[in-house]
Amino acid sequence: MKGAIVNCLAELVKEKFGKDTWERVLEYSDLNKHASFMIIQDVEDEKVLKVIDSVCKVCNITFTQAADAFGEYWVNTYAPRLYSAYYSGAYSSKDFLLKMDSIHQRVTTNIKNAHPPRFDYSWVNDKTLIMTYKSSRNLIDLFIPLVKAVGTYFKENLQVAKLSNDKVQIIFP
Repeated sequence: MKGAIVNCLAELVKEKFGKDTWERVLEYSDLNKHASFMIIQDVEDEKVLKVIDSVCKVCNITFTQAADAFGEYWVNTYAPRLYSAYYSGAYSSKDFLLKMDSIHQRVTTNIKNAHPPRFDYSWVNDKTLIMTYKSSRNLIDLFIPLVKAVGTYFKENLQVAKLSNDKVQIIFP
């Protein structure tokens, strides 16, 4: 994964729990408490997942709570600041989610060693979309809170449900 993921998590933990807590998370993850990551730096998936697990343990929260908080922070605070260009031209959750595969395709092309998930789209009806999550990382449980957070960003009440380990149903208002 890219360092941006860890940087976002660091900002979130520092904001909600304090700098000392973030340093404890890093130490619990077998990293230097002053470790920092460049945005496009490659960070081993196992290290990032260990940091997420450490956040849960140190902050005494569940994985679901951590994933939900990360999704909200990434979509509504961190990414708009870092990747504002990707938000332009999207006026609804539907617009934004339908852009995700092309955004991830560009990221894969433009950033060395980037392997974001890719998506296929299938419409059940005019309000119900099935997104197929394609990634060898199998992190759909981190993807779902991101989809929910897109609804928050656009002030839309999305109904999001995991259908399988690679499919998510989104019902738009």
